[in-house]
Order: sequence, then structure tokens, then C-alpha cells
Amino acid sequence: MQLFDPNANQQLIPVLNVQESEVQRQMSICNACRYCEGFCAVFPAMTRRLEFAQADIHYLANLCHNCGACLHACQYAAPHAFEVNVPKAMAKVRLDTYSEYAWPRAMGRLYQRNGLTLALASGFGLVLFLCLSLLAMGNLFSAMPGGNFYGIFPHNTLALMFGAVFGFALIALGMGVRRFWRDVSPPAAHVTLKSSAALEATASVARLKYLDGGHGQGCNNADDRFTLWRRRFHHLTFYGFLLCLAATACATLYHYLLGMAAPYPVLSVPVLLGITGGLGLLVGPAGLLYLNLRRNEAQGDAQQKPMDRGFIALLFLISASGLSLLAFRETAALGLLLAIHLGLVMAFFLTMPYSKFAHGIFRSAALLKYAIEKRQPNPVDAGSD
Repeated sequence: MQLFDPNANQQLIPVLNVQESEVQRQMSICNACRYCEGFCAVFPAMTRRLEFAQADIHYLANLCHNCGACLHACQYAAPHAFEVNVPKAMAKVRLDTYSEYAWPRAMGRLYQRNGLTLALASGFGLVLFLCLSLLAMGNLFSAMPGGNFYGIFPHNTLALMFGAVFGFALIALGMGVRRFWRDVSPPAAHVTLKSSAALEATASVARLKYLDGGHGQGCNNADDRFTLWRRRFHHLTFYGFLLCLAATACATLYHYLLGMAAPYPVLSVPVLLGITGGLGLLVGPAGLLYLNLRRNEAQGDAQQKPMDRGFIALLFLISASGLSLLAFRETAALGLLLAIHLGLVMAFFLTMPYSKFAHGIFRSAALLKYAIEKRQPNPVDAGSD
């Protein structure tokens, strides 16, 4: 929504919603205090601004990793009258970011629904569909020679189904982050991307740098004590997911380039990558769910907990079903386990652009912008000369 401002050079000025106005208020207080300036990327980025437009607010909100360090150090947090709570305010705006920049736009409404119900209902609905399909084919409880699940579903059929859905998810995420980048980095402020900035942003993503609390001791999860476990569980989840993607990519190369059809032996590269990634996607999400259940209620948006937990649970179930499929692939349970696993994976791909997965994409874009702008002269300092 926008309003016409006759005093703004005939331009349309975005109207801030309640969540954005709250971040603007809190950032004005933080900009005067600056006690947390060394905690994470949010506060150095904040000091480059005297005013906070809508695009600035969404940019800063996606820089925030919700580590809680600033909340536990803040002298203006409740019960102070200012009631500053940056992690909570930023979390609410991030949900607005996901909804606003979803593609197609109408799909942004999915973020407003119960995330746990959406993820699990989609997963189990697809599982049921696949089970019924297999029952009709008579293969649900049939053992296949050598654990060959392509004897149940042909390889090309699976490649077409999952490739199309995964491709749509990538396009939807790409279109959304493109619009986000265009808004937070308008043409007037465009600068050439330096390789050093890209490398810094990549390193920040790969290391999950800003989950260390700004001092290397970690986040505040349930109380004032620092812990690195949230960062560690995120690492296990992140790299477990990448290893599983690598396993799928490797198996694709085996099939089409080398003419080697699945199933592959346990000691083959695709299976070893899949086992390692699967174990990461078991331990990581289990740990994150445990921390989420114990998390300080003041340190985030309680309305987003169903979405967070649904996403974590779906990752855990995908990994558990995949490892079970590998362990029992030469038994009569192959068809049922395959149906469960494929149904969960399909649900993940379908909901990927409209689930908590999006936070990693927008956060990476915000980190790239931060790496670029920190290499430019500070406009606040320039204005004071």
C-alpha cells in the first residue's frame, strides 16, 4: 500500500505497517545508543542510516539471525518503558518479507497459515496418494531384486515429476529474491559487485558467522547463558541438506553420463554422500527442534513457531524415511518406504518457496548487500563533513 506525498518530489512513499513501524522505532533508539554495534551485521548497517525507509527495514530484518545477544544486553528492553526487543520485531518483519516477495504473489498467503499443518498435511497427503498408486500397481509390499526401486517407479517418471516441481521452486525463489534485491538496492545506489564482497558474503553464509552472538560464544537461547549449539545444529542441517543434493546430483551423473543405473552399492559415492547428509539431517533438525521448544518466548515471533517446527519436522522425516529406505531396500517394505519418502520429498519441494526455507535465500541476499555497502563510503559520515 502507498500514499501520495505532495512534499516528496511527486513520489509515492510506501506506508509502513505496524511491524515495520515498530522496527523503525526501535532502530531509532538503537542508533542513539549503539551499545550493540559490535554484535552482528545489523548494527553496523544501521549506523549507515539516519532514517529507515521500508526497504531498509526489510534489509535489516533479514540481516538479523535472531541470536538474542542484543536483547539480553539491552538496557532498554522490558520492563523499561521503551520495550526494545530487536529479535522479536525483526522476526515479524521477516514474515512480511516472505509474504510480500513470494512469487506468484498470491502464494504469499501460505505464510499466514499454520506451517506445521501445511507441511505435514501436504506430506502425508502425497504419501497417501503414492500408497494408493502403488496398491493399484500391486507393488506396495513387493520385494524388488537388488532393491531396485525403479522397478516400482520408472526413473524417467520420477525425474520428470520431481525435476518439474524442483525447477518451479527454484524459479519462485529466484523471482522473489530478485524483487527483494531490486527494492533494497535501487538503481541509484547500484555499484559494481566486487569479488571480495561476494567471497565475504559466501563465507558468512557457509560459516553461519552471525550465529556466534558477535563475540564467538554463541547465541542466547533459553536464558542469559551463551551456547553454540544452535549454530552447530544449523551447520549439521545446512551441510546435511547440501550433501543430500550432492548425492542426488552424483546419482544423476551416474545414470545419464556413465550409464550406471541404481541401485548403487553402499560404498559408492552417491550412497556415501546420502548417508552422511542423511545423518546430518537427522541430528541437526532434532537438535533445532529441541532448542526451539526451549527457546525464550520473548526472543521471537510466537506466531511463526508452527511454520518453524513444521519445516524442521519435515526435514527430519525426509532424512529418517530416506535412511530407512536404504536399510530395507531389499525387503518387502521397499514399496511402502519408497512411497513415504517420495511423498515427503515432494511435499518439501512443493512448499519450499513458501516455507521457512526462504529465510536462507533472503538472508544470503541481505548478507551480500551488507558486504557490498560496507565497502562504500559511509553516507552518514559524508553528510556530516
